[in-house]
Parts: sequence; structure tokens; C-alpha cells
Amino acid sequence: MKSLVFFISPLIVKCFPSSVPLMKSMDQTSKTAPECPFQKRYPSQLVKDDEFYMTLAYNEAINAWKANEVPIGAIVEYGGEIVGKGHNQVEISKDPTAHAEMLAITQASRSIGDWRLNEATLYVTKEPCPMCSGAAIMSRLKRVLYAVPDPKMGGLGGAFNVNEYPGINHTCIINSGVLQDECTELLQSFFRLKRESNNRSI
Repeated sequence: MKSLVFFISPLIVKCFPSSVPLMKSMDQTSKTAPECPFQKRYPSQLVKDDEFYMTLAYNEAINAWKANEVPIGAIVEYGGEIVGKGHNQVEISKDPTAHAEMLAITQASRSIGDWRLNEATLYVTKEPCPMCSGAAIMSRLKRVLYAVPDPKMGGLGGAFNVNEYPGINHTCIINSGVLQDECTELLQSFFRLKRESNNRSI
């Protein structure tokens, strides 16, 4: 094995001269986030309805934008309290599983002290992907409410429905549409401004 490494290593050096890094850091290639034109909202604490909690998820999405992440935010409500929250952190953490929903569910489970979130509701600004939809079911969430449907990658009815998989031992109540226009505008504006920024830099 030692001799194999001895003969291969000069080839590697030849193919990749010391003046050229083998791998560029993501930080070197990433660009700064476009300026966010949206402001956080501060709903009244007197009426804690679906719009109240989705507004808090919307605020988390703005946090994602400012971190140069796809602006998606999530909140987990349990017994009228926020027990979990999160926004996309895929780029900053270099973790493909660091979606808003996954982070919020993990935080909620730690807060409650149980992986079963039977009486909890997940509020998220865009329909969860298959991974996050599966996590919602595996964590036994009572309900999932998303703002924007995702016909390409949505896992709760957009592209397909994980919640209706035959033989599954738990299903969530699924609702959608709260703050749909606001969350759609947030997402579309982010990608539009990113494209415009990239075009200017060429």
C-alpha cells in the first residue's frame, strides 16, 4: 500500500500544481446577498392564530435572505408557544439537510424533551421538500401549514404526497395558503435580485 501511494502522489502533484488549490472554498465563490427590501413584521400577541405564527416564519425567512440563503423560514408551535424555529442554513453550514423545517423540528424536540411532537404544528413559508415532509411525519407532528406550494419539489401534494404513502403509520393534517402572496413575493424577489446581481458582475 505504501508503494502505491508513492507512485500515485507524483501524478497528483503533476495534475494539480501547488499554485492551483485542489478545491476552492465555497466562501471564495459565494456572493453576498442582495439587499433585502422586506421588513420583518411584528404581529399582535393578543391573537395567536395561523397568520400570527406564519408571520413569525416569514420573519425567519428574512433572516435566511440576509444570510444569503434561500429565504424559507419555519416555526413549530406547541401549546400556544414557540418551541422551535429556523431558517435555511444550507450554504453557511455546508449541510444539505440544514433546511428551515429540519432545524425547527430538531429544536422543538429538544425543547419539549421528546421526539414525538404529536400536538405541535409546523408553520413554514414554502411547501416542504420530500426530506422535510418525511421528517414532519417521523416526528409525529399533528399539523403542517405551509404558505407557498411547490409543484416541482413539494412533498405534501405539490410534486407528490409523502403524507398519503400507503401503509404509513402516521399522517399529518395539511393546510396551506396563509400569507401565500407575501411569501411568494419574498422568494421570487430573492431569485430575481440574485440573477440581476450576477448579471452585473459578469
